[in-house]
Amino acid sequence: MLILGLDPSLSCTGWGVVRTEGSRLIHVANGQVKTDAKAPIAERLHHLHDAIRAVIASHAPDRAAAEEIFVNKNPQSTLKLAQARGCVLAACAAGGITVNEHAARLVKKSVVGTGAADKAQVQAMLKVLLPGAAIAGADAADALAVAIADAHLVR
Repeated sequence: MLILGLDPSLSCTGWGVVRTEGSRLIHVANGQVKTDAKAPIAERLHHLHDAIRAVIASHAPDRAAAEEIFVNKNPQSTLKLAQARGCVLAACAAGGITVNEHAARLVKKSVVGTGAADKAQVQAMLKVLLPGAAIAGADAADALAVAIADAHLVR
């Protein structure tokens, strides 16, 4: 089973693909899709959509997973996150794959053992769970964590 984990953001969306073989996890690929902050939002969303569609076409995942949306203190940030997330989910639907959604605390608990884990703890566990994986950055690490959580939570 190939699982595409997604960490949507308008500025930098992380993605990661893991293969499950029984209870074994194997790193396949990961990366980040960055958009130009100076470009119009429609262009940024189009770029994001096309990039995620390309990831789906390249790796042919069986399903995808994303964190549930959370509300920021800044309403503008929440709206931008929602737009990017909608774009990424639409790209998955266009690619013919379903998307499971998981709460951020549940992702952290599934990967680290506690829902209150910080980013450094998640990244440290990724090194244990996916030895030798070259991780493209913090957003790609978060996406891999979502994919791993999905592998543990959905059978």
